[in-house]
Amino acid sequence: MVIDTQLDKIKKLLDPLLEGDVFLVDMKVKPTNNFKIYLDADSGLGIEKCIKINRALYKKIEESGMYPDGDFSLEVSSPGIDEPLKMLRQYKKNIGRNIEVKLKDGNIKQGKLTAVSDDEIVLEFTEGKGKKAVQHQLQLTFSDIQQTKVLITF
Repeated sequence: MVIDTQLDKIKKLLDPLLEGDVFLVDMKVKPTNNFKIYLDADSGLGIEKCIKINRALYKKIEESGMYPDGDFSLEVSSPGIDEPLKMLRQYKKNIGRNIEVKLKDGNIKQGKLTAVSDDEIVLEFTEGKGKKAVQHQLQLTFSDIQQTKVLITF
Protein backbone atom coordinates (compact mmCIF):
# COMPACT_ATOMS: atom_id res chain seq x y z
CA MET A 1 0.00 0.00 0.00
CA VAL A 2 1.20 3.50 -0.81
CA ILE A 3 0.39 4.87 2.67
CA ASP A 4 2.40 2.11 4.39
CA THR A 5 5.37 2.83 2.10
CA GLN A 6 5.14 6.55 2.89
CA LEU A 7 5.01 5.87 6.63
CA ASP A 8 7.96 3.46 6.39
CA LYS A 9 10.06 6.08 4.61
CA ILE A 10 9.15 8.77 7.14
CA LYS A 11 9.91 6.38 10.03
CA LYS A 12 13.38 5.70 8.60
CA LEU A 13 14.03 9.44 8.48
CA LEU A 14 12.61 9.92 11.99
CA ASP A 15 14.43 7.12 13.85
CA PRO A 16 17.86 8.82 13.99
CA LEU A 17 16.21 11.95 15.42
CA LEU A 18 14.79 10.14 18.46
CA GLU A 19 17.44 10.85 21.07
CA GLY A 20 17.60 9.89 24.72
CA ASP A 21 14.34 8.56 26.09
CA VAL A 22 12.12 9.86 23.25
CA PHE A 23 10.11 7.14 21.49
CA LEU A 24 7.56 6.83 18.70
CA VAL A 25 3.99 6.08 19.82
CA ASP A 26 2.07 6.32 16.53
CA MET A 27 2.17 7.71 13.01
CA LYS A 28 -0.70 8.59 10.71
CA VAL A 29 -0.95 10.06 7.24
CA LYS A 30 -3.94 11.55 5.51
CA PRO A 31 -4.39 11.32 1.71
CA THR A 32 -3.30 14.98 1.54
CA ASN A 33 0.22 13.93 2.70
CA ASN A 34 -0.46 15.35 6.15
CA PHE A 35 1.78 13.38 8.50
CA LYS A 36 0.94 13.22 12.19
CA ILE A 37 3.73 11.86 14.37
CA TYR A 38 3.02 11.11 18.04
CA LEU A 39 6.06 10.88 20.31
CA ASP A 40 6.53 10.44 24.02
CA ALA A 41 9.45 10.32 26.42
CA ASP A 42 10.01 8.53 29.71
CA SER A 43 10.92 11.85 31.33
CA GLY A 44 8.10 13.77 29.64
CA LEU A 45 8.07 15.37 26.21
CA GLY A 46 8.10 19.14 26.16
CA ILE A 47 7.06 21.33 23.27
CA GLU A 48 10.71 22.29 22.67
CA LYS A 49 11.64 18.68 21.83
CA CYS A 50 8.64 18.38 19.52
CA ILE A 51 9.58 21.57 17.68
CA LYS A 52 13.21 20.48 17.33
CA ILE A 53 12.25 17.05 15.94
CA ASN A 54 9.57 18.56 13.69
CA ARG A 55 12.06 20.99 12.10
CA ALA A 56 14.76 18.34 11.66
CA LEU A 57 12.32 15.79 10.18
CA TYR A 58 10.76 18.39 7.86
CA LYS A 59 14.23 19.22 6.53
CA LYS A 60 15.05 15.52 6.02
CA ILE A 61 11.78 14.96 4.12
CA GLU A 62 12.55 17.93 1.86
CA GLU A 63 16.11 16.71 1.25
CA SER A 64 14.88 13.18 0.47
CA GLY A 65 12.95 14.44 -2.57
CA MET A 66 9.86 12.40 -1.61
CA TYR A 67 7.68 15.44 -2.31
CA PRO A 68 9.51 17.56 -4.91
CA ASP A 69 6.65 20.07 -5.03
CA GLY A 70 6.61 20.39 -1.24
CA ASP A 71 3.03 19.09 -1.10
CA PHE A 72 3.18 17.63 2.42
CA SER A 73 2.62 18.83 5.96
CA LEU A 74 4.02 17.57 9.22
CA GLU A 75 2.77 17.66 12.80
CA VAL A 76 4.91 16.30 15.63
CA SER A 77 3.33 16.17 19.08
CA SER A 78 2.83 14.03 22.13
CA PRO A 79 -0.42 12.06 22.29
CA GLY A 80 -3.16 14.09 23.93
CA ILE A 81 -3.71 13.45 27.61
CA ASP A 82 -7.07 11.89 26.74
CA GLU A 83 -5.50 9.43 24.29
CA PRO A 84 -5.39 5.78 25.38
CA LEU A 85 -2.06 4.21 26.28
CA LYS A 86 -0.76 2.15 23.37
CA MET A 87 2.63 0.85 24.41
CA LEU A 88 4.11 -1.03 27.37
CA ARG A 89 6.60 1.82 27.74
CA GLN A 90 3.72 4.27 28.26
CA TYR A 91 2.25 2.07 31.00
CA LYS A 92 5.62 1.94 32.78
CA LYS A 93 5.98 5.71 32.49
CA ASN A 94 2.61 6.17 34.24
CA ILE A 95 3.20 3.95 37.28
CA GLY A 96 1.87 5.81 40.31
CA ARG A 97 -0.84 7.64 38.38
CA ASN A 98 -4.57 7.03 38.46
CA ILE A 99 -5.94 5.26 35.42
CA GLU A 100 -9.21 4.00 34.01
CA VAL A 101 -9.16 0.59 32.37
CA LYS A 102 -11.92 -0.54 30.05
CA LEU A 103 -11.93 -4.32 29.84
CA LYS A 104 -12.96 -6.32 26.80
CA ASP A 105 -15.96 -7.65 28.75
CA GLY A 106 -17.25 -4.06 29.14
CA ASN A 107 -16.32 -3.59 32.80
CA ILE A 108 -14.47 -0.43 33.79
CA LYS A 109 -11.93 -0.35 36.62
CA GLN A 110 -10.27 2.72 38.12
CA GLY A 111 -7.34 2.95 40.46
CA LYS A 112 -3.68 3.65 40.86
CA LEU A 113 -1.32 1.87 38.49
CA THR A 114 1.22 0.29 40.85
CA ALA A 115 3.08 -2.25 38.69
CA VAL A 116 3.58 -3.23 35.05
CA SER A 117 5.07 -6.41 33.60
CA ASP A 118 5.29 -7.65 30.03
CA ASP A 119 1.80 -9.17 30.17
CA GLU A 120 -0.13 -7.53 33.01
CA ILE A 121 -0.68 -4.47 35.16
CA VAL A 122 -1.56 -4.13 38.84
CA LEU A 123 -4.29 -1.69 39.81
CA GLU A 124 -4.72 -0.55 43.42
CA PHE A 125 -8.07 0.83 44.57
CA THR A 126 -10.07 1.45 47.75
CA GLU A 127 -13.59 0.22 48.45
CA GLY A 128 -15.64 1.79 51.20
CA LYS A 129 -14.99 4.93 53.22
CA GLY A 130 -13.53 5.83 56.57
CA LYS A 131 -12.95 2.90 58.91
CA LYS A 132 -14.63 0.54 56.44
CA ALA A 133 -12.20 1.43 53.63
CA VAL A 134 -10.44 -1.65 52.28
CA GLN A 135 -7.44 -1.49 49.95
CA HIS A 136 -7.51 -3.94 47.01
CA GLN A 137 -5.06 -4.92 44.31
CA LEU A 138 -6.25 -6.22 40.98
CA GLN A 139 -4.06 -7.87 38.36
CA LEU A 140 -5.22 -7.31 34.78
CA THR A 141 -3.65 -8.99 31.78
CA PHE A 142 -3.12 -6.95 28.64
CA SER A 143 -5.15 -9.54 26.72
CA ASP A 144 -8.21 -8.57 28.83
CA ILE A 145 -7.71 -4.81 28.39
CA GLN A 146 -9.50 -2.97 25.63
CA GLN A 147 -8.28 0.52 26.52
CA THR A 148 -6.46 2.39 29.29
CA LYS A 149 -6.50 6.14 29.91
CA VAL A 150 -4.67 8.21 32.48
CA LEU A 151 -7.11 10.07 34.74
CA ILE A 152 -6.35 13.73 35.22
CA THR A 153 -7.05 15.22 38.63
CA PHE A 154 -6.98 18.92 39.34
